Amino acid sequence: MTKVVYKIVRHENGWAYKARGTFSETFPTHDAALAAARRAAGEQKVPGETVGIQYETADGKWHEELDPGTDRPQTSVED
Repeated sequence: MTKVVYKIVRHENGWAYKARGTFSETFPTHDAALAAARRAAGEQKVPGETVGIQYETADGKWHEELDPGTDRPQTSVED
């Protein structure tokens, strides 16, 4: 299972959260960034819709699969 860690950091004269190398928008306070990170982490756990997906592998073959939308990452917030 994939794990996504949201870390609260100083960013552009304010605070942000960072996950997988990407910064969120900048928040004026640490508490605002922490609340946003907790919301984002919670939303990552919500199952999605069942959808059909198509993808091409490196050898040029196309594949079709049914993704049930239940393979959600484990999340955490580091303050």
